[in-house]
Amino acid sequence: MSTDPVLQVRNLRAYIGTPRGVVRAVDDVSLDLDPAQAMGVVGESGSGKSVMARAIMGLMPARSGCSGQVVFQGRDLLTLPRKQRSEIWGKQIAMVFQDPGRSLNPVVRVERQLTEGMRKHLGVGRSEARGRALDLLREVGVPDPERRLRNYPHELSGGMRQRVMIATALACEPTLLIADEPTTALDVTVQRQILDLLRRVQRNHGMSMILISHDLAVVAGRTDRVAVMYAGRLAEAGATRQVFEAPRHRYTHALLEATPTIDHERHAPMRLIQGSLPNPIDPPPGCRFAARCGHVDPKCADPGPQMVSVGADHDVACISPVQDGAAVVPGGELVGR
Repeated sequence: MSTDPVLQVRNLRAYIGTPRGVVRAVDDVSLDLDPAQAMGVVGESGSGKSVMARAIMGLMPARSGCSGQVVFQGRDLLTLPRKQRSEIWGKQIAMVFQDPGRSLNPVVRVERQLTEGMRKHLGVGRSEARGRALDLLREVGVPDPERRLRNYPHELSGGMRQRVMIATALACEPTLLIADEPTTALDVTVQRQILDLLRRVQRNHGMSMILISHDLAVVAGRTDRVAVMYAGRLAEAGATRQVFEAPRHRYTHALLEATPTIDHERHAPMRLIQGSLPNPIDPPPGCRFAARCGHVDPKCADPGPQMVSVGADHDVACISPVQDGAAVVPGGELVGR
């Protein structure tokens, strides 16, 4: 098995044109994803997580553009012709979207949506594809799969639709699975089932996975590495346990402090991150978190901090990284560092 990264993102920038100007949604992001590794990408809404995923997939909207490199198994996806990229979509890279109700075709039965990719990319016959579809539905926990194949998406619950989406993504046994906020539209109980399912199938199939979420607790026990994004840039990245137990960036530390825990006193006020994300059309020079940080240094201004190593498999972009204190890790444990 190759030890080379499955995915190498280098200096990725993604721009979206709007009537008010060009939004710099992703600005100079670099990261690696190894074989069979699960990476969480976290940050507030508007931090650029989903745009980064769509840029990797080549699914950017109209009036947008990308630069940099997205190297998947030795090929730069940003320079490939659309026809060659379409041969990779579904077969080698698959994506689970936020809302399965909008991602599944409402007028097409589940069977066709599950088998279409297999017949196109794997060249299997209708009978073999149907048998594999039944196996996939069983694997993702869909009861009575024979009947579900005949259903339309609107006849399924939200949790069942998301399970069908996951089965569809697994149909061609992709090397990389990108799950973009896969539990947004689901209730809490179903959320945990879907997240545990994703982690289980990722391990069973030996896939690499990018799990995108604004909820740190979602990625805490389900990923090997984590990347924290803020205003289109990477703030911190490293082994999940290490980053969560000893966050070095002020933004990561603030996110963890603001995460509700079981032992939080009932009437005690929640810790909030004061301020808001900077204007993505005209972001400030240097560190984009500076306006919300209580430890601003003149060096935070242009050109600002660059990603540097602060430990084994732990990088941070901060002039004044956190050195002591305690961070509240999702799950309620208080960890000193």
